[in-house]
Order: sequence, then structure tokens, then C-alpha cells
Amino acid sequence: MTRPLLDVKDLRVSFAGKEVVRGIDFSIAPGEKLALVGESGSGKTVTALSLLRLVQDAAISGQALFEVPGGPGDLLSMPERALLGIRGRDIAMIFQEPMTALNPLFTVGDQIAEVLQLKEGFAQAASAQAAIELLASTGIPEPERRANSFPHQLSGGQRQRAMIAMALACKPKLLLADEPTTALDVTLRGQILDLLGDLQRRNGMAVLLITHDLNLVRRFADRVAVMENGHIVEQGTVADVFARPRHAYTRKLIDSKPVRDVVPAGVAATQSPPVMQASHLRVAYPVAVPGFRGWFKSGEFVAVKDASFSIPPGRTLGIVGESGSGKSTLALASLGLLKFSGQLQAAGQSWNRQAAGDKAIRKVVQVVFQDPFSSLSPRMTVEAIVEEGLLVHEPLLSLAERRARVEQSLAGVGMGEAQFPGLLRRYPHEFSGGQRQRLAIARVLIINPGLLVLDEPTSALDVTIQKQVLALLQRLQRERGLSYLLITHDIDVIRAMAHEVMVMKDGEIVESGSVLEVLDAPRHPYTQILVAQG
Repeated sequence: MTRPLLDVKDLRVSFAGKEVVRGIDFSIAPGEKLALVGESGSGKTVTALSLLRLVQDAAISGQALFEVPGGPGDLLSMPERALLGIRGRDIAMIFQEPMTALNPLFTVGDQIAEVLQLKEGFAQAASAQAAIELLASTGIPEPERRANSFPHQLSGGQRQRAMIAMALACKPKLLLADEPTTALDVTLRGQILDLLGDLQRRNGMAVLLITHDLNLVRRFADRVAVMENGHIVEQGTVADVFARPRHAYTRKLIDSKPVRDVVPAGVAATQSPPVMQASHLRVAYPVAVPGFRGWFKSGEFVAVKDASFSIPPGRTLGIVGESGSGKSTLALASLGLLKFSGQLQAAGQSWNRQAAGDKAIRKVVQVVFQDPFSSLSPRMTVEAIVEEGLLVHEPLLSLAERRARVEQSLAGVGMGEAQFPGLLRRYPHEFSGGQRQRLAIARVLIINPGLLVLDEPTSALDVTIQKQVLALLQRLQRERGLSYLLITHDIDVIRAMAHEVMVMKDGEIVESGSVLEVLDAPRHPYTQILVAQG
């Protein structure tokens, strides 16, 4: 048998005496693709970072034998100087969020060239040309121009391609890919995955893929190791583990696909006045015109073109599309936060984009954001966060009445003092991602709205937590008759939640109709791509 490229034995990682990785064993053969799967907090990212000793203030023990000239060397005990020679050259890493991993003060070309200069001894001119060639190998458009761009000037997919080019600059033997597609749209995920697979085959490189996306594992990996609470509970070939999972946690992950459980579209809902209605909606942003013509006039970028839709009571309209398709712009216009032309009414009233005039509509239309950690103030207690809407819309309530409403709203999303002692006095950082999203939902439900704009409400959550939050939203819709405007790029979420769906591309609605008709028999080529990639 071929000796493993990396052989990890009894790896343990602890912080301040608390063990988070608990004696795990795994190996990766040369050219093999191993997926490390688990929910947030399972220890998979800490495992990858500890292999290169990149975890601060951590006590690491065990062995990580890596094939180097002269035989296996232990990454966990070798001198720092020797490990410096391995990092970036023999073992490279792609991080989850390229915007935070790339230096904002340097162009992406300079950052790739720096790796070649430090690790391979390239001259400045040679490294600059090699950086362009590496960017071209990832399929990035106009690599010469993109090499001179700063990270903020690139799209999410382009930034991830630049990260991949940097990681592969020295043709490493092993690539550690930490959630490399989580922040990307479904079509970009497929493109990045295909790119990694192609580069892996071309360079004979081994890959350790860290992810919670089981569709990625099925499509990409040779073997899979499942982590729960710092333990590897199951590992084997992808085909065997997915077909015959032995551990209960593995079965739980595989069974976490969203389930459709919505109120059937009834006649009463379609005959009632719509909660929101738009006709020929158009949103445009002013842009500078290049050259001397810009002295006399300004141009415009049309983000939403001629959109029309209607949302009846108790129904969900899903909007699906890639980044830049216009779906988030449409959501912001629906919330009265962007200037638009055309007609848009919520609860029979039109937005006038004035605080006093729009107050009544804002009681009806509320929003749940993508990342609850960012949308909840870290300085406010749970009680202050949830009662905030009452202070604006029902200011005459007494303190006791507000507290009773807060407790009622929290109970409605499955959170109470019994499960969380001292709940009202706690702060957002004391809760998990799924629990924070429940708090965000309780905050908007307290004023009894009719329509919730859900902006990627589960994309920041693990698959099992995603399923729980979607089930909560489905239950609330049945019990309260809520309507949802659901913004997402996840086809599975649309299939589980929506009654009607609109597919957006480049600001236009290219296809719309009932969710089962559109997803089961897509007519537009773009919809067909989305469904196939999803």
C-alpha cells in the first residue's frame, strides 16, 4: 500500500484546559480528496488549523506525520523554522471568507507574487507574470487587469479564485480547503468545485475539504470523515457512508434536507387583497459616464427591470438568483429603503420614504436578515432587542405589558426561561447561530406583522439548524397567516418554503410561476442551470 501523505494520530486540541478536538485519527493518501464534515463547533476547522500550528493559545498533542524528503516528519513537533518551509509550499490553505483573508491594501497580483518570491525565490518581474498565469489558470476573466485589482474590486467568486491561485502558487502536495464555497452562489459553488477538482487532478494534489455541505461532499470527495463534538464518529468512502450510515449523527446530517410543509395554496388567499403588490417596478443607480461626456450627463445602472408580483395573505413568494441578479435590491425596494419607479404597495399603502408617513406600513412589513450575529446589537439584552418594536409602534404599553409581550413572542419561537434561565438578561453572544436567528424572528413577530422579508434567513446556519428554523417559519405561517418574501440562492429552501417563485438574472425576472412547476419543469436555460446545480 502507498504510504499516507498525511497520517494524523490521536490529535488533541484544547483551550484553557477545555478539549475541543478529542483524540482523532485520520489519514490522506497522495492525490486523495478527504472531506471533514460536521456542524459549527464540531472541531473541524480547529483540526485543519492545528495541523499547521496556526491556532493561537491552544495546547496541541498527538502526531501529524507528513511526507517530506527523507521520510515522514511530525508537523506538531518539528521546529518552527522547518514548519515555515512547509506552510504555503507543501501544504497550502484556502480560507472560508476571502475578503478577510486577503490583504485589502495590496492588489491580488502582488499578494500572489509575494508567495512566489518568498517560497520559490522568484524575481519580481517573473513573479508578477506568474501571478497573472495563475489567475488565468483559475478561469478568472481578464487576468492581467484583475491582477492589478484590490480585493474589494472583485466579486465573491473572483476573490475565491484569487485565493485558490495564491494557494496553488507553489504546487502544494496538500490543500486544506476550509468551507471554500460557503459564501458563494449555487452556480459559483459548482464552478469553484469543478475548478478545484480539475487543478487537483492536474497537479496530483491531495485535498482536505472542510464543509457542512453534504452535496459538496457527494460531488467532490473520495472519502468522508464525520466529526461531532471533537470526535470522528464515522469515516469511509463517500458511497459507503452515504448509502449505509452507521452512526446516528451521520444519519441526522444526511436527513437534514429541508422538508416541504406549507399551507396549500387556497382560493380564499387568492381572493383576499394582497399583502404586497408591485407593478413595473424599476430600481436604478446613477453611475459616472467615462470621458468628456460625463461632464454633461450621468448614466445609470438598472438593478431591477420591470418587476411585477403579488403576495397574497399566508403565501410565500421566493426570489432566487445569483449575487448581482437584483434580488436583494428588490427586497430593499419592497422594504421602502430604496428609491424606485413603478407601483409598489404594502397593505394597500404606497411607500413615501418618510419616517412618519411610512410608520404604519413598517408595522406590517418586517425583515429578518441573513446573519443574526450582525443584525442583533451586541450591547443590548434579549429583552431590549425583542421589545424595541413595541417602543416604536405601541409606546403606551406599560413595562409589565411589554415584558409579557416579549415573553409571549419568545415562547412563540421556542425560547423560554425553562430552557434558558435568565433569558431576558442575556446577550446575543451567549446563544448559538440558530438561537440568535430565533431571537431575530421573535423581534419582528412582537408587533404582529403581516409580511416578513426573509433575506437568506438560513444561509449562515448548519444544515440541521437550517431545517429547524425553516420548520419554525412554516409553523408560524400556518398559525399566524404570515406572508413571506423569501430571498435565497438555495433551491432546496425554495422548494421547501415557497408557493410561487421568481427567477432573477441581471435585474430581470426570467421565469416565474408556482414553485413545483418552475423547479420540476424549468423552461429558461438559466433556471435549468440553477436547478441542476442545486
